[in-house]
Amino acid sequence: MRHGKKFNHLGRTASHRSAMLSNMATSLITHKRINTTVAKAKALQLYVEPLITKSKTDDTNNRRVVFKYLQDKEAVTELFREVGPKVADRPGGYTRIIKTGFRQGDSADMAMIELVDFNELYTSGKPEKKTRRSRRGGGAKASDETTTDVENSTEETAKKEVKAKSEEKTKSEKKEVKATEDKKADAPKKEEPKKEAPKKEDSETDHPQGKQEN
Repeated sequence: MRHGKKFNHLGRTASHRSAMLSNMATSLITHKRINTTVAKAKALQLYVEPLITKSKTDDTNNRRVVFKYLQDKEAVTELFREVGPKVADRPGGYTRIIKTGFRQGDSADMAMIELVDFNELYTSGKPEKKTRRSRRGGGAKASDETTTDVENSTEETAKKEVKAKSEEKTKSEKKEVKATEDKKADAPKKEEPKKEAPKKEDSETDHPQGKQEN
């Protein structure tokens, strides 16, 4: 009877099971993700996460405790140098299990287990949080609305700048056209007094001749 036996034995003896989980843990730490069955992935999750918690504080005691379970110096150095600092701010939940279907042959339920912080698709694609005070409720909806509002405002400002530049160009062109038209309009006005000048001289020359004749 299975009374009091809560964990999955995976059809193996205790020594075989511990050796298998140790090897799977070292491969998970070195490669950051592995493919296995769902039952083994769940057992590995319970086996690895306490060791990752130990890696947050890098001291001799924690290294010895982790080495007792992994039995691999390279995996221990990888865990304390790279995985530990990157997972320092995360309070548990260091691994993720993603089901990948059924294995051909025995139809076993397969899955991929990976370290959460080393998945570039999920971590790099996240937009930066843009805080804005709003009176509405619902955190997710409010954040989505703030991001869309910010994008719309940036597009509107860009359109306004383009319109302002186009208006300035049109104004400058109109000013140049007006200046050329004014120059053309002023040109004949300046020529008219030049033509009238000789008429005045003729009138002045006529008077002294009349005086002489008188």
